[in-house]
Amino acid sequence: MIEIVDYRPGAELPPKLGEILNRQAGIPEDIEEAVRTIIADVRTDGDAALSRCSERFDGVALSPEQFRIPSQVMTDARQSVNGDLLEAIDAAAANIRAFHERQRSNSWFMDDGDAVVLGKKVTALHRVGICVPGGAAPLISSLLMAAVPAQVAGVDEICIVTPPQSDGLPHPDLLAAASHVGIDEVYALGGAHAVAALAYGTASVPSVDKIVGPGGPYTVAAKRQVYGVVGIEMVPGPSEIVVLADENADPAFVAADLLSQAEHGSGFEASVCITPCAKLAEAVQRQVEQQALALPRRESIEVALDRFGAIVLVPDLDVGIDLVNRLAPEHLELLVEDPWELLGDVRDAGAVFLGEAATEPVGDYYAGTNHVLPTNGAARFASSLGLADFVKTSSIVAYSRQRLLKTADHITRLARAEGFEAHARAIEVRLERWRQSS
Repeated sequence: MIEIVDYRPGAELPPKLGEILNRQAGIPEDIEEAVRTIIADVRTDGDAALSRCSERFDGVALSPEQFRIPSQVMTDARQSVNGDLLEAIDAAAANIRAFHERQRSNSWFMDDGDAVVLGKKVTALHRVGICVPGGAAPLISSLLMAAVPAQVAGVDEICIVTPPQSDGLPHPDLLAAASHVGIDEVYALGGAHAVAALAYGTASVPSVDKIVGPGGPYTVAAKRQVYGVVGIEMVPGPSEIVVLADENADPAFVAADLLSQAEHGSGFEASVCITPCAKLAEAVQRQVEQQALALPRRESIEVALDRFGAIVLVPDLDVGIDLVNRLAPEHLELLVEDPWELLGDVRDAGAVFLGEAATEPVGDYYAGTNHVLPTNGAARFASSLGLADFVKTSSIVAYSRQRLLKTADHITRLARAEGFEAHARAIEVRLERWRQSS
C-alpha cells in the first residue's frame, strides 16, 4: 500500500519519489475544454445556463429564484443544527478570527522632504465569492477559513457558492455555519458554472472582485480560466503531507497523519514520511496497513497511497530537510526530538506542525491558522490564505514643485531612453509653465 524507498543525494532517484516530485500533472485537457464551454455558456445565457448546469451536474432542476438561499432557511438551519457542532464551529471561528487579526496591515505615509509625501493606502476588497465544496462532504472548515478572514479584512460583501443536494438546498450544516458567522448570501451553485457566475455575473448572481476557496478539478480549472477577469487566491490541488520523523517518533502517529491526508478522495493526494530510521520506516508501513483497514474511505486511500505515498529512507535529517524543501509540501510535520531546531532550515512548506501534539488536523479545523494552502510544489513561491488576499494597496505620491524642479532632468532622460517622448514632455510642459508664471 505504501512503499519504502531509499534516497541518497547524487544517486539515481527512486521512481516512486520521482513521481511524487513531478506530481504537478495539471488538469486534463478534456476537463479544461469542458470548463471553457461551461464558462462561455454562462457568459452568453446567464441564469438559463446556470439552471441547465445545475440539472446536468447536480441532478437538481433549479429556477433562478431558487439559486439564492432565503434568509429564513438559513436561520432554520442554524437553529436546528446539533448544538455540539455549533459550539465547535463557534470556537473554531473565534480561533481563526484571533489569528488573522494579527495579520492586519495599515496604510502608511512617509515624509520624503521638499513637501513630498509617499505611501501605501490599504483598502479592503468590495465583494468576494467563496467556493465551498459540499458534494461528497460539507466542508465547514473551508467556509470558516475563507469567510472569517474576509470579515476581519473588512470586505464589504461576502457570498458563498456551494452545490445543492437532492432537495435543492446546500447541506444544512454549511447553511448553519454560514449563518452563524454572519454570512447571509449563499447560492445553491457549485462547480465551474458557479465560478463563471461569480466572475461574469448573471441577473441573479452579482459578479465579485475575487474568488477564493477549494474545489474539484472543474472548479479549479474554472478559477484559473477566469483569472484576470477576477482575482483568485491560488490554484488549489490535491492535499499533501510530509512527515519528517526521527527514531523517537511514534509510528502510529506518523501513520495516522499520512492517512488523514490520503482520505480526501481524489486519489492524487501525496502522503510521504521521510526518516533516517529503517526500524521506524518498517513500523510506519505496518501501521498504515493496519489502520487503513478500519477507515471508511479505505479504497480511495489505497489509490492515493499507491500513486503518491512513500516512506523515504534518508542518511540523516539534514538530507531529509533538503528533500522536504524539494517537495515543498502543503503540510509538513516535524516529529523529531527538537522540531524548533529544524524549523529555521525549512524553506518551502505551506504550513509547519511542530511536535507530536501538533497533528495536521489541528490546523485543518481548530488552531486558527489557515488551511487554504499552496499545493503541487507552489509553497516554493506562495503562502497560505490570509488577510493580504482580501485587501489591495494603492501607491500614494504627493509631489511638490520644488522636488520636480530638482529631479526633472533625471525623469526626462529615463523617459527618452525608453523612447517615450510624451512622458518627457509631461514633465517639461510643467517646467515651461512655471517659468512663464514666475
